[in-house]
Amino acid sequence: MTEQAHKLHRFHGGLHLPRHKEESTRDPVLPMRIPARLIVPLRQHIGESAEACVAPGDRVNKGQLIGRCDTYVGAAVHAPTSGRVVEIADHPVPHPSGLSAPCVVIEPDGRESWGESRLPPIEDYLDADPVSLRNRIREAGIVGLGGAAFPSAVKITPRPGQTLDCLVINGAECEPYITCDDSLMRTHARGVIEGIRILMQALKPRCCLIGIEDHMSGAIAAMRDALGGDEAHGIRIVPIPSLYPAGGERQLIQVLTGREVPSQGLPADIGIVCQNVGTAYAIYRAVAHGEPLISRIITVTGKGVQHPRNLEVLIGTPIADLVAAAEGYTDEVSRLIMGGPMMGFALQSDAIPVVKGTNCILAASHEDVAPPGPVMPCIRCGQCAEVCPAQLLPQQLYWFARAKDFDKAQDYSLFDCIECGCCAYVCPSNIPLVQYYRFAKNEIWAQERERRKADIARERHEFRQARLEQEEREKAERLARKKAALAAKQDDTADDPKKAAIQAALERAKARKAAQEAEQMSAEKADKEPSG
Repeated sequence: MTEQAHKLHRFHGGLHLPRHKEESTRDPVLPMRIPARLIVPLRQHIGESAEACVAPGDRVNKGQLIGRCDTYVGAAVHAPTSGRVVEIADHPVPHPSGLSAPCVVIEPDGRESWGESRLPPIEDYLDADPVSLRNRIREAGIVGLGGAAFPSAVKITPRPGQTLDCLVINGAECEPYITCDDSLMRTHARGVIEGIRILMQALKPRCCLIGIEDHMSGAIAAMRDALGGDEAHGIRIVPIPSLYPAGGERQLIQVLTGREVPSQGLPADIGIVCQNVGTAYAIYRAVAHGEPLISRIITVTGKGVQHPRNLEVLIGTPIADLVAAAEGYTDEVSRLIMGGPMMGFALQSDAIPVVKGTNCILAASHEDVAPPGPVMPCIRCGQCAEVCPAQLLPQQLYWFARAKDFDKAQDYSLFDCIECGCCAYVCPSNIPLVQYYRFAKNEIWAQERERRKADIARERHEFRQARLEQEEREKAERLARKKAALAAKQDDTADDPKKAAIQAALERAKARKAAQEAEQMSAEKADKEPSG
């Protein structure tokens, strides 16, 4: 079957953006030296945070479990190298708010000793039981490396009665500047393909489609060589047009299959699971080599660094070390951004560590982050709706968010917004539309949390009232039982012949005594009367 035989589809909207990819792909991936200190956050994924299972002063081996997460939606955390735990404390972590979170701080010893921490490799992984593969993926702490960091073991666990038709692999690195997936496919194409085959063994889909943007010619060629052509083992490589945000999960699925994920739904609802190429490679390393997710490729780029390139980095490495590996800052640096210019967020400091979901550190120049100009009133031009890949009405959402009419915003599918930034990019009035949508979402989430708290408080109050009423009923029932028992006792006394005879004897004795006392009183009275 030829490449042209696969029909491509088109999602609504999108933008052709300057790519800025060549700057960081001129050189091969550089493995970074071990930093002087690793700051490993215990929460690097969607879901519950892991709990530290080591203590300050402990010696740890490379790959050793240092954060356990027993909840279903969660991921384990492992030591990126061997060394000593110096503290477990709150440190600033990658987040738009600049918040701090619990981290395990490790001082490497430079020996890279695995000890007995390496998981046993699964030799026959292409014939392995799907449950054992999912368990290994969970043990290895693997999460989605495309940005969302959703625990992979959960994502590839089908619901009861669910049939998966297609596995979609996301190699469409659509956002400007980011090239970590491109470099991964060029460097480790064989491992990526083997990881995809492991995913197919775990999911048993009918087919697998790998979407790679057509300008990534080096990655496409490397993947074809590793696969043995455009199609093999039920896997097909499909070059797709370069259009932002073609790398969005819903948009890529629509381009490759023509199917649309329903509003507020999941790809699994239409028989599809989507995984990133980096996730596939991490799964291969975990299954075939017993390595948990402790490192990844990260793009360090922008006019703010001397030598843009891709680095293979241990999780927990401070961003300052990445910048140093890119030969330091230039005079043009203005802001550090984690992610790309469209969907990334600004960092407060370069002392913040990288996490599993870190794909790019963009050292932007003044020109790159120059204010777009004064915000002006909306002129209702409709350009935002034309480019919205989710087919929303950004103008209406803006008005509802601004007016805090959150019910209406939800009626207009606010939560289908993927925050790609296309609407704000084309807005002639320079309105920060995405910021309004994020504000509305956060307010709705806050209201939901308050509603849940109120529901819990109401349920506790109702439970207390029910408990008090039950106690009153039980008290009344006990009193009634006591009275009934006393009445029954009196009835038993009246009905017992022996007790009745005794009572009658007592009554007769009492009557005789009373008669004797009366006779005595009469005699005494007679003695006192004078004789005639």
